[in-house]
Amino acid sequence: MKRIFSFLKPYKIPITVAYAMTLIELMVELLLPFFLGKMINDGVVNQDPGNIIMWGSIMIAMAFTAFVAGIFNSFYAAHTGLGFAYDIRRQLFHKIQDFSFANLNQYPASGLVTRFSNDVRQLQNTIFMALRIMAKAPLIAVGGVVMSFIVGPRLALIFLVTVPLLIGFILWVLKVATRLFDRVQRNVDNVNQVMQENLAGIRVIKAFLRRDHEESRFMDANENLANMMRKTFRFIEASMPILLLVMNMSLIFIIWHGNTLAIAGETNTGDVVAIVNYAMRVAMSISMFTFIIMGFSRAKASAERLDEVLRVRSDLIDNANADDKPTVKNGKIVFDNVSFAYPKMPEYALKSVSFTVNPNEKLAVMGATGSGKTSLFQLIPHLYDVNEGTIYIGDQPINHYKLEHLRQSIGYVPQSPLLFTGTVTDNIGWGKENASTEEIIQAAKDAQIHETIMDLPDDYNTKIGQKGVNLSGGQKQRISIARALIRKPEILMLDDSTSALDLTTESRLLEALQAYNCTTLIITQKISTAMNADRILLLDYGETLTIGTHNELLKDAALYRQIYASQFGEEFADADGSI
Repeated sequence: MKRIFSFLKPYKIPITVAYAMTLIELMVELLLPFFLGKMINDGVVNQDPGNIIMWGSIMIAMAFTAFVAGIFNSFYAAHTGLGFAYDIRRQLFHKIQDFSFANLNQYPASGLVTRFSNDVRQLQNTIFMALRIMAKAPLIAVGGVVMSFIVGPRLALIFLVTVPLLIGFILWVLKVATRLFDRVQRNVDNVNQVMQENLAGIRVIKAFLRRDHEESRFMDANENLANMMRKTFRFIEASMPILLLVMNMSLIFIIWHGNTLAIAGETNTGDVVAIVNYAMRVAMSISMFTFIIMGFSRAKASAERLDEVLRVRSDLIDNANADDKPTVKNGKIVFDNVSFAYPKMPEYALKSVSFTVNPNEKLAVMGATGSGKTSLFQLIPHLYDVNEGTIYIGDQPINHYKLEHLRQSIGYVPQSPLLFTGTVTDNIGWGKENASTEEIIQAAKDAQIHETIMDLPDDYNTKIGQKGVNLSGGQKQRISIARALIRKPEILMLDDSTSALDLTTESRLLEALQAYNCTTLIITQKISTAMNADRILLLDYGETLTIGTHNELLKDAALYRQIYASQFGEEFADADGSI
């Protein structure tokens, strides 16, 4: 909680002004019943119009002052709440950008979206309420009791019994409500996750006729959220009648006992009316505690969820001894007995992997599903730390480089191409800051996507939908490749990024890559692609099975021959491995 509310430090002046306005409203609220009693005692009872006009004028002036103070209070409360929300969203986004892949695995995307939207909004609303009424309500309750003792101590004794009981009850409600609202927010995460998955996979859902199944999933998640919210709000709402019952019983006692004292001449009518007014204000302020408890409980649960993310320390940071030199000198890659396991996973994804890729060499990486190909790729730009062994890039251990400098030298095209909402130019230029139009066009030509782009309605200015929804798989892959090529990287990594391309287009792409003079690693399942590489690395169950040229593997590696035979047939390979 302290970490979250430290974001309020820049708003000390607006908060001070807001609370100053609150104090003005509070003083008016507490003085009005006192002056009302004076007007009754000095004016109404004595039938003195002068006193009635005087006290009435004072009360009207005070009410107008409170009205103006309330306007200023609302303005500064809203300003503080909005600024706080802006700052915490910015810090949250910055924090997530620093997350390693291992950190990101701890939080589903739906949970992070809920934190950005719902949780931050809860805190924003609570801060506004805190500056507007949250402080005023308890102060009116306390101040009303104090003023009641000043006006009529004997009538005010009832508050010594009721107020401590109500405070204890409110603290208990707050404790329980915080736990309930934490469960509510977790159910919101679940609903967001189902919605996100459905929106992303709507085409697959329609193709497989799984609408009823997905509707059932959503209904279950939505019903759980509704039930949890129903349970929580019923608990909160049930507290209000209890609070009002106690306060109304106190009010009845004050009226009855005040009437008895007034008849006996032991108190004034104006004092009884003043204390009744104070009792009503105390009752109203306590009735507001229901909303305050609800807001504070939700805010506390949300603050804890936000704090959970903000206090995460990235497990992948620059080595203290990392060289501050700009980039990788050459694209040589060495894996020296490298083993790697994903966090909280018992099995190694890679086990004692060793191989060398020379500068400007083209290496194809092959293997069955789950053999560790993508895991190997993710270690090269240092997206994860290895468990054992050492990776060398450009003849230097990978920890020798700062993460920023290392990744500036690498062009990485992931297995599932991701495009952003914007134009084609925006998406290709995303790979290099301040890229010129000529560079974007050249990268597109080398990626074999230029002609396709020119056929689009607005060529390079054509808008791409979210995740490239209005493009085919091959078009998305080639734009992603162009985005990597525009960097002119020392190391280019294509994670099965040509799977949607026909053989002719793929051949032209691989030929165009020759001009980039970079070390190229290609994960592929196609023998035709692997044959164009200088060498082929064959992985099996996370281990290096063998590495060599196409003909060498065809001759010596049984697994490679099986892959070759499945695609071309055994009759196309003779005994010496030629084609």
